[in-house]
Amino acid sequence: MSVNEQPSVLPDQEHLTFRTRALEHDLELLPHLPSESPLAWVRGGEGLIGWGVAARLQVRGDETFSRTQRWWNQLLANAHIEDTVSLPGTGPVAFASFAFDRDNLSEVVVPNVVVGKRGGQTWMTTIGSASSVLPPVSVPASPTTVRWAEGSIPPWEWEQSVATAVERITAGELDKVVLARDLIAHVDGALDVRFLINQLARAYPTCWTFVVEDLFGATPELLVRRTGGLVMSRVLAGTVRRQGDKSTDADLALDLMKSDKDLAEHEYAVHSVAKALATHCTDLEVPEQPRVLELANVQHLATDITGQLASEAPILSIVASLHPTAAVCGTPTERAKAMIPELEGMNRGRYAGPVGWFDHHGDGEFGIALRCAKIDQESRTVRSFAGCGIVAGSIPELEFAESAAKLAPVRDALESS
Repeated sequence: MSVNEQPSVLPDQEHLTFRTRALEHDLELLPHLPSESPLAWVRGGEGLIGWGVAARLQVRGDETFSRTQRWWNQLLANAHIEDTVSLPGTGPVAFASFAFDRDNLSEVVVPNVVVGKRGGQTWMTTIGSASSVLPPVSVPASPTTVRWAEGSIPPWEWEQSVATAVERITAGELDKVVLARDLIAHVDGALDVRFLINQLARAYPTCWTFVVEDLFGATPELLVRRTGGLVMSRVLAGTVRRQGDKSTDADLALDLMKSDKDLAEHEYAVHSVAKALATHCTDLEVPEQPRVLELANVQHLATDITGQLASEAPILSIVASLHPTAAVCGTPTERAKAMIPELEGMNRGRYAGPVGWFDHHGDGEFGIALRCAKIDQESRTVRSFAGCGIVAGSIPELEFAESAAKLAPVRDALESS
């Protein structure tokens, strides 16, 4: 077995039994998460939560997604499944957070318990002897104080990196590159991820709130959803910060729709997703013009792409074709990937990688890990990330301001106590 692939199944659960049953009562998902090993993928009150670890895969290197699929197939081959609900997300489910590049570790977890909610139906899946009793609702404690520090590089140096990227784009080296930066919060008092994701879910109900291992966030960008034969992806690129005034924000939205710079950035991202989906789908529908997606703090150019699967490709195969999109990397892809570590001056880890869940039918949902942060309990820190698409018309100071707006969700969640 490759040293880059480290699967683990608990010794007494090598032949896992998954039991899914409907729950008779409605419930809010996030308040039922326990403090130990919480997992979540929730939007607008619906989605999946889980806890405990029945099996885990840590993998890095080439073919990360195909290795994960092989591991999953082997686990399912020895599994016994009792599922009376039969919806996407019932039966065996794994949560996953994949690294942006092959050199960093990706995390896949099969929880002992999963609770799901979709279209008015609520269910629970347990593995083996795991308890089917819901944990009591508890109120997680908030941090007492938060102190902010610079990330991997200071602001002026990041702006210089943006300027360098613009010079190289103007010289014809590439069309677009996404540059990210990080910010460090030192936390005193409680550092409970449940408090943070509850704050994010309340503030951004139209985003996908997630936690997988120590990475949490509320992403507005759906990389891909597979539901039977239907595939959907939401592409975001091109951003303006909201000002809190309805009239002003409406004017900014109109300016965004007319901005040559933002429209070009968006088009690169749409083209990269459509090209990847075309290898799996027929009847691909790509709107000619983007729309404006309003979030609590920013507005994005957005395009929803849909298609019908031409094969039985599981969601992990589709994710492998899509990642990395131009929205988080650039175009041409290989040139942008080479430039990112040179100019960013930091390690992305699982930031900007696919995050979500997949089930035994090949269905699932993966977003891009944006508006997110990584918790380090040992150092009592929260490292948040934000990136901007750099094209020929990018202005370093404006890109820095955009990155600050994208850092606001995690900052506000930490400071909302």
